[in-house]
Amino acid sequence: MLALADDLSGAAETAMALRLPSRIVLGAPAGGPRAEDGSAVLPTAGECVVLDLDSRQLPADRAARSVQAAVAAGASPDGVLFKKVDSLLRGNLAAETAAYAAGARGVVIAPALPVAGRTVRAGVVHLRGVPLHTTDAWRAEGRPPPRSVSHALDGVPTALVPLSVVRGGALADHLRACFAQGQHPVCDAETDEDLNLIAGAAHELGPDVRMLGTGGLAAALGRQLAPTAETTTPHPNGTAERPLLVVVGTAEPTAAEQIARLTAVGARHVPLSPGELTGSPTRRPDITPNGITVVSLTGPVSPASSRELVTALASAVAGVAGDSDLVLTGGETARRVLDALRITQLRPVAQIHHGAVHSHAPDGRSVVTRPGSFGEADSLSRIARALRPEPPHPAPVHLVPSSLQGEAP
Repeated sequence: MLALADDLSGAAETAMALRLPSRIVLGAPAGGPRAEDGSAVLPTAGECVVLDLDSRQLPADRAARSVQAAVAAGASPDGVLFKKVDSLLRGNLAAETAAYAAGARGVVIAPALPVAGRTVRAGVVHLRGVPLHTTDAWRAEGRPPPRSVSHALDGVPTALVPLSVVRGGALADHLRACFAQGQHPVCDAETDEDLNLIAGAAHELGPDVRMLGTGGLAAALGRQLAPTAETTTPHPNGTAERPLLVVVGTAEPTAAEQIARLTAVGARHVPLSPGELTGSPTRRPDITPNGITVVSLTGPVSPASSRELVTALASAVAGVAGDSDLVLTGGETARRVLDALRITQLRPVAQIHHGAVHSHAPDGRSVVTRPGSFGEADSLSRIARALRPEPPHPAPVHLVPSSLQGEAP
Protein backbone atom coordinates (compact mmCIF):
# COMPACT_ATOMS: atom_id res chain seq x y z
CA MET A 1 0.00 0.00 0.00
CA LEU A 2 1.07 3.56 -0.77
CA ALA A 3 -0.40 6.51 1.13
CA LEU A 4 0.28 10.16 0.32
CA ALA A 5 0.09 13.12 2.70
CA ASP A 6 0.77 16.82 2.24
CA ASP A 7 2.47 17.30 5.61
CA LEU A 8 4.40 15.22 8.12
CA SER A 9 1.99 15.14 11.04
CA GLY A 10 -0.74 13.96 8.65
CA ALA A 11 1.57 11.28 7.28
CA ALA A 12 2.23 9.97 10.79
CA GLU A 13 -1.47 10.07 11.69
CA THR A 14 -2.22 8.06 8.53
CA ALA A 15 0.51 5.49 9.21
CA MET A 16 -0.96 4.68 12.62
CA ALA A 17 -4.55 4.70 11.39
CA LEU A 18 -3.88 2.11 8.67
CA ARG A 19 -2.77 -0.52 11.23
CA LEU A 20 -0.17 -2.01 8.85
CA PRO A 21 3.60 -2.30 9.21
CA SER A 22 4.59 1.15 7.95
CA ARG A 23 7.42 3.44 7.04
CA ILE A 24 7.06 7.20 6.84
CA VAL A 25 9.24 8.61 4.07
CA LEU A 26 10.06 12.30 3.94
CA GLY A 27 10.17 13.86 0.50
CA ALA A 28 9.34 12.97 -3.08
CA PRO A 29 12.01 14.12 -5.55
CA ALA A 30 11.08 14.38 -9.22
CA GLY A 31 11.96 10.75 -9.91
CA GLY A 32 9.59 9.48 -7.23
CA PRO A 33 10.09 8.73 -3.55
CA ARG A 34 13.75 8.00 -2.79
CA ALA A 35 15.73 7.00 0.27
CA GLU A 36 18.69 9.06 1.42
CA ASP A 37 21.07 6.66 -0.39
CA GLY A 38 19.19 7.12 -3.67
CA SER A 39 17.44 3.75 -3.71
CA ALA A 40 13.73 3.59 -4.50
CA VAL A 41 11.36 3.61 -1.55
CA LEU A 42 8.43 1.42 -2.58
CA PRO A 43 6.02 -0.60 -0.44
CA THR A 44 6.62 -4.35 -0.22
CA ALA A 45 3.95 -7.03 0.24
CA GLY A 46 2.03 -6.46 3.47
CA GLU A 47 3.71 -3.10 4.07
CA CYS A 48 2.54 0.48 3.80
CA VAL A 49 4.78 3.36 2.76
CA VAL A 50 3.35 6.72 3.82
CA LEU A 51 4.96 9.48 1.81
CA ASP A 52 5.06 13.03 3.14
CA LEU A 53 5.01 15.14 -0.02
CA ASP A 54 5.55 18.33 2.04
CA SER A 55 3.26 20.05 -0.45
CA ARG A 56 0.81 21.98 1.71
CA GLN A 57 2.64 25.28 1.19
CA LEU A 58 3.80 24.68 -2.38
CA PRO A 59 2.33 26.48 -5.41
CA ALA A 60 -0.60 24.46 -6.73
CA ASP A 61 1.12 23.34 -9.93
CA ARG A 62 4.17 22.03 -8.06
CA ALA A 63 1.96 20.25 -5.53
CA ALA A 64 0.09 18.54 -8.37
CA ARG A 65 3.33 17.42 -9.99
CA SER A 66 4.55 15.93 -6.70
CA VAL A 67 1.36 13.85 -6.47
CA GLN A 68 1.69 12.72 -10.09
CA ALA A 69 5.32 11.67 -9.58
CA ALA A 70 4.54 9.77 -6.38
CA VAL A 71 1.62 7.87 -7.91
CA ALA A 72 3.64 7.01 -11.01
CA ALA A 73 6.59 5.76 -8.96
CA GLY A 74 4.84 3.99 -6.10
CA ALA A 75 1.43 2.72 -7.19
CA SER A 76 1.04 -0.91 -8.29
CA PRO A 77 -1.90 -2.47 -10.19
CA ASP A 78 -2.86 -4.76 -7.31
CA GLY A 79 -1.93 -2.40 -4.50
CA VAL A 80 -4.01 0.05 -2.49
CA LEU A 81 -3.61 3.81 -2.87
CA PHE A 82 -4.78 6.38 -0.30
CA LYS A 83 -4.51 10.17 -0.20
CA LYS A 84 -4.64 11.96 3.15
CA VAL A 85 -6.18 15.44 3.22
CA ASP A 86 -6.49 18.03 5.94
CA SER A 87 -9.75 17.85 7.90
CA LEU A 88 -10.00 21.65 7.70
CA LEU A 89 -9.58 21.51 3.90
CA ARG A 90 -6.31 23.45 3.96
CA GLY A 91 -3.60 23.08 1.34
CA ASN A 92 -3.73 22.51 -2.43
CA LEU A 93 -6.82 20.34 -2.23
CA ALA A 94 -8.20 20.89 -5.75
CA ALA A 95 -4.87 20.62 -7.59
CA GLU A 96 -3.70 17.56 -5.67
CA THR A 97 -7.07 15.79 -6.00
CA ALA A 98 -7.14 16.33 -9.77
CA ALA A 99 -3.62 14.90 -10.06
CA TYR A 100 -4.49 11.98 -7.78
CA ALA A 101 -7.60 11.14 -9.82
CA ALA A 102 -5.70 10.90 -13.10
CA GLY A 103 -5.76 7.30 -14.38
CA ALA A 104 -8.31 6.10 -11.80
CA ARG A 105 -11.91 5.04 -12.41
CA GLY A 106 -12.81 7.48 -9.68
CA VAL A 107 -11.95 8.88 -6.26
CA VAL A 108 -14.17 8.45 -3.19
CA ILE A 109 -13.84 11.59 -1.05
CA ALA A 110 -14.68 11.61 2.69
CA PRO A 111 -13.03 14.40 4.73
CA ALA A 112 -14.87 13.81 8.03
CA LEU A 113 -12.87 13.19 11.22
CA PRO A 114 -15.43 12.35 13.92
CA VAL A 115 -12.84 11.73 16.66
CA ALA A 116 -11.88 15.42 16.43
CA GLY A 117 -15.48 16.66 16.16
CA ARG A 118 -15.20 17.29 12.41
CA THR A 119 -18.18 16.03 10.43
CA VAL A 120 -19.56 16.53 6.92
CA ARG A 121 -23.26 17.24 6.40
CA ALA A 122 -24.76 18.32 3.06
CA GLY A 123 -21.21 18.54 1.74
CA VAL A 124 -20.19 21.12 4.36
CA VAL A 125 -17.46 20.49 6.96
CA HIS A 126 -18.63 21.22 10.50
CA LEU A 127 -16.42 21.75 13.55
CA ARG A 128 -18.36 20.44 16.55
CA GLY A 129 -21.58 21.33 14.77
CA VAL A 130 -20.49 24.74 13.42
CA PRO A 131 -19.91 25.17 9.66
CA LEU A 132 -16.21 25.57 8.92
CA HIS A 133 -16.67 28.76 6.92
CA THR A 134 -18.27 30.51 9.93
CA THR A 135 -15.36 29.69 12.28
CA ASP A 136 -11.90 31.22 12.66
CA ALA A 137 -10.13 27.92 11.94
CA TRP A 138 -8.42 29.44 8.89
CA ARG A 139 -7.13 32.49 10.77
CA ALA A 140 -3.51 31.67 9.88
CA GLU A 141 -4.25 31.01 6.19
CA GLY A 142 -4.58 34.60 5.01
CA ARG A 143 -7.73 33.77 3.00
CA PRO A 144 -11.30 32.73 3.80
CA PRO A 145 -12.19 29.04 4.22
CA PRO A 146 -14.26 27.25 1.57
CA ARG A 147 -18.01 27.09 2.08
CA SER A 148 -18.17 23.40 1.16
CA VAL A 149 -16.02 20.45 0.13
CA SER A 150 -17.03 20.97 -3.51
CA HIS A 151 -16.01 24.63 -3.22
CA ALA A 152 -12.58 23.54 -1.97
CA LEU A 153 -12.39 21.14 -4.94
CA ASP A 154 -13.19 23.82 -7.51
CA GLY A 155 -12.55 22.40 -10.98
CA VAL A 156 -12.87 18.76 -9.89
CA PRO A 157 -16.24 17.23 -10.96
CA THR A 158 -17.96 16.05 -7.79
CA ALA A 159 -21.31 14.66 -6.69
CA LEU A 160 -22.71 14.88 -3.16
CA VAL A 161 -23.53 11.60 -1.43
CA PRO A 162 -25.88 12.38 1.49
CA LEU A 163 -26.02 10.44 4.73
CA SER A 164 -29.21 8.70 3.68
CA VAL A 165 -27.31 7.07 0.80
CA VAL A 166 -24.19 6.34 2.89
CA ARG A 167 -26.38 4.46 5.38
CA GLY A 168 -28.91 3.12 2.88
CA GLY A 169 -27.35 -0.23 2.02
CA ALA A 170 -26.61 0.41 -1.66
CA LEU A 171 -23.63 2.75 -1.41
CA ALA A 172 -21.36 0.79 -3.78
CA ASP A 173 -24.00 0.99 -6.53
CA HIS A 174 -24.34 4.73 -5.98
CA LEU A 175 -20.57 5.21 -6.22
CA ARG A 176 -20.51 3.27 -9.50
CA ALA A 177 -23.24 5.55 -10.89
CA CYS A 178 -21.20 8.63 -9.95
CA PHE A 179 -18.13 7.27 -11.73
CA ALA A 180 -20.21 6.44 -14.83
CA GLN A 181 -21.12 10.13 -15.03
CA GLY A 182 -17.51 11.25 -14.64
CA GLN A 183 -18.04 12.52 -11.08
CA HIS A 184 -16.10 11.91 -7.89
CA PRO A 185 -18.44 11.28 -4.92
CA VAL A 186 -18.12 13.52 -1.84
CA CYS A 187 -19.58 11.52 1.05
CA ASP A 188 -21.27 12.94 4.11
CA ALA A 189 -20.22 11.30 7.38
CA GLU A 190 -20.85 11.98 11.06
CA THR A 191 -19.53 8.84 12.74
CA ASP A 192 -16.77 6.29 12.42
CA GLU A 193 -19.41 3.77 11.36
CA ASP A 194 -20.29 6.05 8.41
CA LEU A 195 -16.62 6.02 7.42
CA ASN A 196 -16.54 2.21 7.78
CA LEU A 197 -19.41 2.00 5.27
CA ILE A 198 -17.63 4.37 2.86
CA ALA A 199 -14.28 2.59 3.07
CA GLY A 200 -15.94 -0.81 2.69
CA ALA A 201 -17.89 0.22 -0.41
CA ALA A 202 -14.88 1.90 -2.01
CA HIS A 203 -12.58 -1.04 -1.29
CA GLU A 204 -15.18 -3.44 -2.72
CA LEU A 205 -15.01 -1.64 -6.08
CA GLY A 206 -11.37 -2.59 -6.65
CA PRO A 207 -7.92 -0.96 -6.84
CA ASP A 208 -8.83 1.38 -9.72
CA VAL A 209 -11.07 3.25 -7.25
CA ARG A 210 -8.99 5.45 -4.97
CA MET A 211 -9.81 6.93 -1.58
CA LEU A 212 -9.16 10.46 -0.37
CA GLY A 213 -9.89 11.59 3.16
CA THR A 214 -8.63 12.32 6.65
CA GLY A 215 -7.11 10.04 9.24
CA GLY A 216 -10.70 8.98 9.98
CA LEU A 217 -11.11 7.41 6.54
CA ALA A 218 -7.59 5.95 6.82
CA ALA A 219 -8.62 4.27 10.09
CA ALA A 220 -11.77 2.89 8.45
CA LEU A 221 -9.66 1.52 5.59
CA GLY A 222 -7.26 0.04 8.13
CA ARG A 223 -10.15 -1.79 9.77
CA GLN A 224 -10.98 -3.25 6.34
CA LEU A 225 -7.41 -4.32 5.56
CA ALA A 226 -6.37 -5.54 9.02
CA PRO A 227 -9.57 -6.28 10.95
CA THR A 228 -7.81 -8.26 13.68
CA ALA A 229 -4.86 -5.90 14.19
CA GLU A 230 -4.32 -4.80 17.77
CA THR A 231 -4.17 -1.11 18.49
CA THR A 232 -0.69 -0.18 19.70
CA THR A 233 -0.31 1.55 23.03
CA PRO A 234 2.33 3.97 24.27
CA HIS A 235 5.31 2.42 25.94
CA PRO A 236 8.61 3.69 27.35
CA ASN A 237 11.28 3.96 24.70
CA GLY A 238 14.24 3.17 26.94
CA THR A 239 15.99 6.46 26.21
CA ALA A 240 14.98 8.45 29.27
CA GLU A 241 18.58 9.58 29.71
CA ARG A 242 18.18 11.76 26.60
CA PRO A 243 16.90 15.32 26.90
CA LEU A 244 13.36 15.82 25.59
CA LEU A 245 12.97 18.81 23.27
CA VAL A 246 9.39 19.97 22.60
CA VAL A 247 8.97 22.35 19.66
CA VAL A 248 5.61 24.11 19.39
CA GLY A 249 5.28 25.70 15.98
CA THR A 250 1.56 26.34 15.96
CA ALA A 251 -0.50 29.47 16.48
CA GLU A 252 -3.48 27.52 17.82
CA PRO A 253 -4.96 29.15 20.98
CA THR A 254 -4.80 25.81 22.82
CA ALA A 255 -0.99 25.75 22.55
CA ALA A 256 -0.49 28.19 25.45
CA GLU A 257 -2.50 26.02 27.85
CA GLN A 258 -0.75 22.86 26.65
CA ILE A 259 2.63 24.48 27.38
CA ALA A 260 1.43 25.73 30.78
CA ARG A 261 0.33 22.21 31.78
CA LEU A 262 3.78 20.86 30.89
CA THR A 263 5.75 23.60 32.64
CA ALA A 264 3.60 23.06 35.76
CA VAL A 265 5.30 19.70 36.21
CA GLY A 266 8.81 21.03 35.81
CA ALA A 267 9.50 21.55 32.10
CA ARG A 268 11.50 24.62 31.08
CA HIS A 269 9.78 26.95 28.61
CA VAL A 270 11.78 29.15 26.23
CA PRO A 271 9.50 31.44 24.19
CA LEU A 272 11.08 33.02 21.13
CA SER A 273 9.76 36.16 19.49
CA PRO A 274 10.00 36.68 15.71
CA GLY A 275 12.74 39.26 16.32
CA GLU A 276 14.82 36.83 18.39
CA LEU A 277 14.47 34.12 15.75
CA THR A 278 15.45 36.25 12.80
CA GLY A 279 18.05 38.36 14.61
CA SER A 280 21.54 37.49 15.78
CA PRO A 281 21.78 34.03 17.40
CA THR A 282 24.02 35.51 20.10
CA ARG A 283 21.12 37.63 21.36
CA ARG A 284 18.75 34.64 21.50
CA PRO A 285 17.85 32.94 24.82
CA ASP A 286 19.64 29.66 25.47
CA ILE A 287 17.47 26.83 24.11
CA THR A 288 19.92 23.98 24.72
CA PRO A 289 17.72 21.09 25.91
CA ASN A 290 18.11 19.92 29.49
CA GLY A 291 15.56 17.57 30.98
CA ILE A 292 12.33 18.61 29.25
CA THR A 293 12.59 21.88 27.34
CA VAL A 294 9.73 23.54 25.43
CA VAL A 295 10.53 26.03 22.68
CA SER A 296 7.71 28.02 21.11
CA LEU A 297 6.97 31.05 19.00
CA THR A 298 5.46 33.97 20.85
CA GLY A 299 3.88 37.23 19.82
CA PRO A 300 1.78 38.00 16.71
CA VAL A 301 2.84 36.19 13.54
CA SER A 302 1.48 37.26 10.16
CA PRO A 303 0.59 34.53 7.65
CA ALA A 304 3.02 36.09 5.16
CA SER A 305 6.01 35.53 7.47
CA SER A 306 4.96 32.26 9.12
CA ARG A 307 6.95 29.96 6.83
CA GLU A 308 10.13 32.02 7.25
CA LEU A 309 9.72 31.91 11.01
CA VAL A 310 9.06 28.16 11.10
CA THR A 311 12.22 27.61 9.05
CA ALA A 312 14.19 29.83 11.44
CA LEU A 313 12.73 28.02 14.45
CA ALA A 314 13.69 24.64 12.95
CA SER A 315 17.22 25.80 12.26
CA ALA A 316 17.60 27.14 15.79
CA VAL A 317 16.43 23.95 17.53
CA ALA A 318 18.27 21.62 15.15
CA GLY A 319 21.49 23.39 16.01
CA VAL A 320 21.18 22.44 19.68
CA ALA A 321 19.11 19.24 19.50
CA GLY A 322 22.04 16.84 19.74
CA ASP A 323 20.60 13.37 20.38
CA SER A 324 17.46 14.68 22.12
CA ASP A 325 14.15 12.95 21.72
CA LEU A 326 11.73 15.28 19.93
CA VAL A 327 8.09 16.32 20.22
CA LEU A 328 7.10 18.39 17.19
CA THR A 329 3.67 20.04 16.85
CA GLY A 330 2.52 21.35 13.50
CA GLY A 331 3.22 19.42 10.31
CA GLU A 332 5.46 22.02 8.70
CA THR A 333 7.42 22.60 11.92
CA ALA A 334 8.01 18.85 12.24
CA ARG A 335 9.18 18.53 8.64
CA ARG A 336 11.54 21.53 8.80
CA VAL A 337 13.16 20.26 12.03
CA LEU A 338 13.70 16.74 10.65
CA ASP A 339 15.00 18.14 7.37
CA ALA A 340 17.52 20.21 9.31
CA LEU A 341 18.58 17.06 11.20
CA ARG A 342 18.79 15.06 7.91
CA ILE A 343 16.24 12.51 9.11
CA THR A 344 14.50 11.04 6.04
CA GLN A 345 12.46 8.12 7.41
CA LEU A 346 10.50 7.25 10.53
CA ARG A 347 9.04 4.01 11.89
CA PRO A 348 5.77 4.62 13.79
CA VAL A 349 5.45 2.53 16.95
CA ALA A 350 2.52 3.92 18.98
CA GLN A 351 -0.19 6.54 19.15
CA ILE A 352 -0.21 8.45 22.44
CA HIS A 353 -3.53 10.14 21.70
CA HIS A 354 -5.26 10.76 18.40
CA GLY A 355 -2.78 12.37 16.02
CA ALA A 356 0.14 12.26 18.47
CA VAL A 357 2.29 9.55 16.90
CA HIS A 358 5.44 8.16 18.51
CA SER A 359 8.02 7.06 15.91
CA HIS A 360 11.63 5.93 15.94
CA ALA A 361 14.21 7.65 13.74
CA PRO A 362 17.12 5.76 12.14
CA ASP A 363 19.53 7.41 14.60
CA GLY A 364 17.67 5.86 17.56
CA ARG A 365 15.87 8.91 18.89
CA SER A 366 12.13 9.05 19.51
CA VAL A 367 10.11 11.54 17.50
CA VAL A 368 6.50 12.43 18.34
CA THR A 369 4.59 14.40 15.72
CA ARG A 370 1.17 15.99 16.17
CA PRO A 371 -0.98 18.32 14.05
CA GLY A 372 -1.05 21.83 15.45
CA SER A 373 -4.84 21.90 15.69
CA PHE A 374 -5.11 18.61 17.62
CA GLY A 375 -4.98 17.82 21.31
CA GLU A 376 -6.69 18.86 24.51
CA ALA A 377 -5.05 21.02 27.16
CA ASP A 378 -3.10 18.05 28.56
CA SER A 379 -1.74 16.91 25.18
CA LEU A 380 1.91 17.82 25.74
CA SER A 381 1.96 16.53 29.30
CA ARG A 382 0.45 13.22 28.14
CA ILE A 383 3.11 12.92 25.46
CA ALA A 384 5.87 13.68 27.97
CA ARG A 385 4.52 11.04 30.38
CA ALA A 386 4.46 8.44 27.59
CA LEU A 387 8.09 9.14 26.69
CA ARG A 388 9.23 9.66 30.27
CA PRO A 389 7.20 7.37 32.56
CA GLU A 390 8.69 9.14 35.57
CA PRO A 391 7.52 12.72 34.96
CA PRO A 392 9.50 15.72 36.15
CA HIS A 393 8.46 17.24 39.42
CA PRO A 394 7.62 20.89 40.02
CA ALA A 395 10.11 23.05 41.83
CA PRO A 396 10.13 22.30 45.57
CA VAL A 397 7.91 24.44 47.76
CA HIS A 398 9.55 25.72 50.94
CA LEU A 399 6.99 25.27 53.70
CA VAL A 400 6.69 27.71 56.60
CA PRO A 401 6.80 26.02 60.03
CA SER A 402 3.39 26.02 61.69
CA SER A 403 4.77 28.03 64.62
CA LEU A 404 5.55 30.90 62.22
CA GLN A 405 2.36 30.81 60.12
CA GLY A 406 0.47 34.03 60.22
CA GLU A 407 3.49 36.11 61.37
CA ALA A 408 4.66 39.05 59.28
CA PRO A 409 7.93 38.48 57.39
